[in-house]
Parts: sequence; structure tokens; C-alpha cells
Amino acid sequence: MFNKILIANRGEIACRVIATARDMGIATVAVYSDADRDALHVKLADEAIHIGPPPASQSYIVIGKIMDAIRQSGAEAVHPGYGFLSERAEFAQALEKEGVAFIGPPVKAIEAMGDKITSKKLAAEAGVSTVPGYMGLIETADEAVKIAGQIGYPVMIKASAGGGGKGMRIAWNDAEAREGFQSSKNEAKSSFGDDRIFIEKFVTSPRHIEIQVLGDKHGNCIWLGERECSIQRRNQKVIEEAPSPFLDEKTRKAMGEQAVALAKAVDYSSAGTVEFIVDAEKNFYFLEMNTRLQVEHPVTELITGIDLVEQMIRVAAGEKLKIAQKDVKLDGWAIESRLYAEDPYRNFLPSIGRLTRYAPPPQGRQDNGVTVRNDTGVYEGGEISMFYDPMIAKLCTHAPDRKQAIAAMAEALDEFEVEGIGHNLPFLSAVMQHSRFQKGRLTTGFIAEEWPDGFAGVKLSKKTCEALASIAASCNFVYQQRATRISGVVEHHRRVISKDWMVTLDGHEFPLAIERDGETLRVTHVGAKPVIVDLGGWRPGTSLIRARIGRSAFTVKIERKAQGFRVRYRGADFRVFCRTPREAELARLMLEKQAADTSKMLLCPMPGLVVTIAVKEGDEIQEGQPLVTVEAMKMENILRAERKTKVTKINAKAGDSLAVDDVIMEFE
Repeated sequence: MFNKILIANRGEIACRVIATARDMGIATVAVYSDADRDALHVKLADEAIHIGPPPASQSYIVIGKIMDAIRQSGAEAVHPGYGFLSERAEFAQALEKEGVAFIGPPVKAIEAMGDKITSKKLAAEAGVSTVPGYMGLIETADEAVKIAGQIGYPVMIKASAGGGGKGMRIAWNDAEAREGFQSSKNEAKSSFGDDRIFIEKFVTSPRHIEIQVLGDKHGNCIWLGERECSIQRRNQKVIEEAPSPFLDEKTRKAMGEQAVALAKAVDYSSAGTVEFIVDAEKNFYFLEMNTRLQVEHPVTELITGIDLVEQMIRVAAGEKLKIAQKDVKLDGWAIESRLYAEDPYRNFLPSIGRLTRYAPPPQGRQDNGVTVRNDTGVYEGGEISMFYDPMIAKLCTHAPDRKQAIAAMAEALDEFEVEGIGHNLPFLSAVMQHSRFQKGRLTTGFIAEEWPDGFAGVKLSKKTCEALASIAASCNFVYQQRATRISGVVEHHRRVISKDWMVTLDGHEFPLAIERDGETLRVTHVGAKPVIVDLGGWRPGTSLIRARIGRSAFTVKIERKAQGFRVRYRGADFRVFCRTPREAELARLMLEKQAADTSKMLLCPMPGLVVTIAVKEGDEIQEGQPLVTVEAMKMENILRAERKTKVTKINAKAGDSLAVDDVIMEFE
């Protein structure tokens, strides 16, 4: 077994590998760029080596710099994590030449499966069902349009060396094929240093289901169940679960056996994933094979009890698998929610900055058989950089069945506190509450179909709003009581707290009366019976409340604001005003502040780098016309015209770094 391994990666996956290595008694070496000098993986590793400037193209994916770090540290093996160099055959070759073990598959398997075009040909030869498409390289946008027309729209334009949603576009017509080809090519070049593109048929109403495989260097290979990864946005997975709520045992077995057949065809060893597209009739088609550890591997670990990182290390050290196919048992249900630094209220645009608050829910196994796990690479006070992908953490729950796993995830998301940046916690909560998700009726179009106009928060029922009004009123009462106990105030001079209050939230007004009842509070809404509110020991200044109203439990994030609070619960985020009846009466007379008119400006919606300006001053532009491409967190974002107008001024140029709301251009 190895004494020391280097992790050629960053963030949560580097921290994940370090955790298992530590359990195995193996020393670890981290590498870091200037931007990651204070990163969590650097703090956790036994030693850390600096490898260059923030851009990955100048640090994490420079093979020479990683090799220098290996020599400097004396590491005997390297775990590549995912992304970066994890599927670069030349990196594995460099390690082999250096006499350092690669904790991953053989070079030939990486070459065969890492290239999406070659992998599809090999899959077909191995008897694996494949999607129709054009497997040759495509050089120009005109050629892409021609081929797409021959295959038949819709088509998927993909980077041959791609992964993680990078370099992928769906095209429904010639214009989208032309535009998608160039964007995919640019993203592929930026992310992988390889801009080769191919096109295949896009299966409508598809599910994305993948099979985890595990092989050793002695010819043994098994599959460890499947993962449902259909909840995606821009081809990037958002929520995954294992097993799939859709597959039957017959289909599951067929997919598993084909995945193993493909792995054996390339003498695969280590952990890998064979991805399939599955249609409504349970027909499945090979999509690609990822010759690395997947982001969503924790859900497989939770339902199988197998530590995949440990198995990868043991296989790389030459050990035989001690697990046979008959030993693989799927236990319960696991769900993973990817917490991203993306603002769902701004069309999921990247957000950067300092984490002023970062408090995950308690981890471990609970008395009710639920396990909560959070894989992360950040900490409170750390910064989210614009140079890397926007993942903050992967929150997982495991329970005896799917219904309980969803309920546990909803509760864990309620407890997760993140402040200082925009993030997708509200959206993840909304998905957990969505009836279609709860019923398991999923496709890769789920997000686009259910939120076609973007995410604007969750509309809670009036009954839930009433409960939140009771909680907010109780918190306000506690604040009022504290204000009466100011030092130096004589007891009989203390002011009397009003019993009657008007609580306003989410368009509803709730007149109510409140009074203390021992350690709890009695709240009476007009025309209703009193309810007992227990704030669970909450104290002013605490941002999380675990309250109970009768038998119902509510985990609520709360922040003191003028005349009330900001309250967040189950994907809803709103101001709550707690006023006396007279204050509420006067508040209704107040004018609302009007937002500034920015309709004649194009504002940068995210911090990022200007890639191209597609228009010039004086141009007449049409609705939907591309104006600017901004790159942020390794993804290109095309900003389009919202109406027909004329460009009067351009304030940015290609190569400029922009902040949120910087004015890029102005219109007539």
C-alpha cells in the first residue's frame, strides 16, 4: 500500500480523497493555485505545494507543474479527482514514465473512453446500445448545420473530450446549431484544451441514468447499481439519486451487464461510470463512459456501503477486488443535492464572494434511520472564486425509502445556512417540494419544463404562511421582551408589550394576539383557536429556528430587519412585518420606492470575463440577437437583446473583467 499520495485537484473532491486516505493511514499532498492559498483542501492535507496563478490553464491542468509537485513531495501515487487532468491520457502516461501510480484506469481505457467519438464506436462493437449520430470530427459551423439537418433536429452538439456539462448544446434548428457549435468549441478549448466536436440525435423526454462500475487489474469487474441524474440545468446535474425511481429489475440488470461488458472490452480497472439515456419505454442508449470518479459517487456509497475512493486506491496498489457481484446489495435510498454558487433569482448566474456564514446541517446517522452527509471544500470566511466551477457542497441524505430520503433532504436544506453569496439552496428546496419530483416523473427537461420563465421563489400556501406568521410574531415578542429589560430601567417603569399585532407576509395580513404561556407562546389568529408556539430555545440574534406549532415542526432561517424579519423556508424568501395595528394602518399609506430605470442598458448579470462583443455602436439589433458572451466559472453565457433597438454606446471590450451590474452597453 502507498505511504503518500498527491491529489491533483481542488475543492470538495480533494477534501473527499484526503478523508479516505487519512482513514487508511496514507499521508496526503495538496496542490494549490494563488486563488486557493487558503482553501480547505490545503488546510486538510499533510502538506501542500503551490503550482501557479489562479486560471486552471496555468496551474491545475499544467502537467509539468503537477509532475514537479510529485517530485518535490515524493508522492508514490496520484488521485486526479474529477475534471482537470482526471481523463487526460498524457497525464497518466507521464505518471507511468515517472514510476508513480495513477489512481485511475489504464492509459488505453482513458484514450478509448475519454474520447466520446471512439467510445461510441467501441460501445457498439461491445454490443452496447448507442444513440444515432455523426461520429466524425466536425470542423466548421456550416458542416455542423449540414450534419444536424441530416440527423434530424433536435441534436446534441458535444465536445469529444467533454464532461460535466461543458461544451454541450442542444440545437433545435440551423441557427442554434451554428451558434451552439461555436460556443461548444470555445468551452471545450477553455476547459479541456481540446475543441473537437461531434453531433448526435437528442432523445426527447429522456432520463439520464448511469451505472457505476468497479474493476481491478486482475480481470474482475462488477457494477454497483445505478444513479438517476435527470435533474439537470444546461446539461449540468443538479440533483441525483440512487437507485432510479424508474427502472425495473430487468432493465437495471441489462444496463449493468452492458456497462460491465464495455468496461471489460477496454480492460478497465478502477472506478468508472457508464452513462445512458433512457426513453419513456425504458429503451436505453450509451451516452459516454467517464473514466474517473463521478461527482455524484456519494449516493452509490450510501446505498452500497462501499467506499469508492478506498477501492480506487486499493486497485491502483494492485489489490484484487474483495467484492463479487453477488455481494452487491442496494440498501435504502440516497439523494444528493449540489449546492452551487449560482443565484436562482438571476437565472442561475454565477456568484462569487466571501462566505460570511456557512453552517451545514448536523451530519451522521440519526435515530430514525436517516443519514446526512455533506461533502464540501469550503468553510465560513472562505471565498468563492470566479476561476473554478461554482460548487460549494454536495448534501446527501440516505433513508430506508425514497419518500423518507426526500423528507430528510427537505429538512437538511432548511437547516443549511449560507450567506454572503447567491446560491441555489432555495431552488433545491423547491425541487424537493415539487409533486412531479416526489412522484419520480423525471426527464432531463424537468427544470426547463417546470420553470420555463426562470425561478422566482416558492409560493407557500396560506396555511403555511399563517404558521410562519405565528413564528415571526413569537420571535418579535421575544425581541420586545428583551427591549423591556434594558439595564437601569426600574421594574414598574418598564413599558407594556402590545398583545395585538398585524403580521404581513407574502401578500397576506394576519391580525393576531400573542401572550407568553410559560416557556412557550400562545398565538391566537382572528377567528381561530389559539396555538402554542415553541421556539425550541431560540434566542435573539440566532439565525436558525427549530420551532414547533402543536405537532408540526418548522426549521426556519430568520434575520432581524426593520419592523420585522427576513424569513426563508422551503424555497420561499420574503420580508415579514410585525406591526401594531396602528403602525400597520399607517404603513398602508406609504408609497413604494420605484426601482431605477435600466431598460436602456445591458448590465452584466454576473462577475466574469468578456469573451466577445457581437455588435458595434450604431447597429440596429433585433429581439433575441446575441450581444455579448461573458465567461464565468468555466461556462460561456450569451447575453441577448430583449427588444428591437439601436446600440448607442459600448463600454466594454473583449478581455475585460466585469463586476455584477457593470454597464456593458447602452441603447436608444
